[in-house]
Amino acid sequence: MDKYKTIFFDSFSNYWNYLIAEISNPGWHNYFYWLIGLSLLAWALEAIAPWRKNQSIIRRDFWLDAFYMFFNFFLFSLVGYNAISNIGVEAFNDFLAIFGIKNLVAIQIGTWPKWTQLLLMFILADFIQWNVHRLLHRVPFLWQFHKVHHSVKQMGFAAHLRFHWMETIVYKSIQYIPLAMIGFGIKDFFIIHIIAIGIGHLNHANVGWDYGPLKYVLNNPKMHIWHHAKELPSGSYGVNFGLSLSIWDYLFKTDYIPNDGRDIELGFAKDEEFPQDFVHQISYPFSHLKED
Repeated sequence: MDKYKTIFFDSFSNYWNYLIAEISNPGWHNYFYWLIGLSLLAWALEAIAPWRKNQSIIRRDFWLDAFYMFFNFFLFSLVGYNAISNIGVEAFNDFLAIFGIKNLVAIQIGTWPKWTQLLLMFILADFIQWNVHRLLHRVPFLWQFHKVHHSVKQMGFAAHLRFHWMETIVYKSIQYIPLAMIGFGIKDFFIIHIIAIGIGHLNHANVGWDYGPLKYVLNNPKMHIWHHAKELPSGSYGVNFGLSLSIWDYLFKTDYIPNDGRDIELGFAKDEEFPQDFVHQISYPFSHLKED
């Protein structure tokens, strides 16, 4: 137990030192400034070529979503997630050690060209995330948390990172084993994560792009707007679940783009009853877990 206590308490100080270093030392492997840079770029594109021209550049809930971005990326780890995840990884490794397993890597791809490793990781991670995203809509327990993301009423780039902190736990927990078994390193995750952030920002931005023929491979604003539609096809629990890639929706018949969707109403049934502030939004799911 002493080992886990040490990991727990060291995680707070280590992450605090990491965060201070991120802010004070801009660099190419710096999440903090990549997030700011990509956000400013997406915001500039919204200002230069807005799809919904009557939507303010500082749209409804803009500052709330901006806070969500920094909370989910940094503050959540600072207040506990980093410690919990470090303990979880150590406990999992200790569990494997009981059976004599010291290395979870099952597929060695270290000799592959770097670009093929990154491409495999990008595709595999996105496919896992697509399935997790479907679960967030399909499982009532998880949908209560995912409602936070779907409470957005005006779409903009910052809406990308408006989500409940429980989603981080669900996504990371399900992704950990399959990605660890292929032996991807933290630098690989960084590159893929930055690409995913950029695509995700654009998917939520107030721009009317679909990338032409590439729309069947890459998720895009004209496709993702329908994922946030308040009115869904009859009998559907969701459509267009792709995060970075759209190909999974086309392959598994969950694609839905009946028209350009520029002015459709966003949200979900009875969203007028959903809280409007951060504290009540993140506490809401815990009091509504038994609801469909």
